[in-house]
Amino acid sequence: MDALAFSSPPPAVEPTPDPTADPLAGWPAGVWRADRLGVAAPRVWPSGWPALDAVLPGGGWPGHALTELLAPHSTAVLARLLAPCWRGLRRPLAFVAPPHPPHAPGLCAEGLPPARLLWLAPHTPAERLWTTEQLIRANACGAVIAWLPQASAAQLRRLQVLAAGCEGPVFVCRPLTAQHDASPAPLRLRLRAAEPGALSVEVLKRPGPPVAAPLRLAAWPAALAPLLPARLRTPAVMPAVVPAVVSPTVSPPAPNRRPTPVAAVPAELPDHAAVVRPANPRVAVAG
Repeated sequence: MDALAFSSPPPAVEPTPDPTADPLAGWPAGVWRADRLGVAAPRVWPSGWPALDAVLPGGGWPGHALTELLAPHSTAVLARLLAPCWRGLRRPLAFVAPPHPPHAPGLCAEGLPPARLLWLAPHTPAERLWTTEQLIRANACGAVIAWLPQASAAQLRRLQVLAAGCEGPVFVCRPLTAQHDASPAPLRLRLRAAEPGALSVEVLKRPGPPVAAPLRLAAWPAALAPLLPARLRTPAVMPAVVPAVVSPTVSPPAPNRRPTPVAAVPAELPDHAAVVRPANPRVAVAG
């Protein structure tokens, strides 16, 4: 009987991975990738600035979340940024402890009549924080804008938890010096006044990749914009001025004009000599 020859199965050949394929294509849909914008909030309010909406998750100000705005000690910059948003809100807008009293005519020009403004002026930092918490819990305002310059990271985290139950956007305004402090807010923006009629908006933090450069928004006051020419309504980037290189040139003397002779004065004059200085300082006569 011939011996039976058994052959082993050939080794399995692993497929060559495709370098162009997405390595995370098979991951669950709920896994968020940091190189992409985060999932939009349950409710998003358009900011009114197309360039800004393009870099915000969901295309606008997020509801049910906390947004931190770092701005100078002024309400004018914030009003110009948020005015296009609050024009579309139907419920009242709450101001908590603004650094200056709201200017009613200016807010009316920006689309916010006094009847829709709730201005609260608590004195101490604890009262400001408590007032903001109660407004967020009530969920009765179209938006809440609170100036909390002394809020700690733990206090901001508490506001972030409460904002999850608030339908409208919640803005916490802090000074520019707080940009290096830890913050649980998922969205942080730094605002500066650029050239006249423009705002510089830098996205410091968002659910997604960083924004390469600050945004420049044309933000003339609503009452002043119709009076401006079209070339001033949109801020333009001024080109760099390069000074022209001018070669030095020597002009030839005019023809038929002789230079005025200058008489030489000897180094030592006798005692009886006198120097007479005429009206022309270039001519000296020795006597």
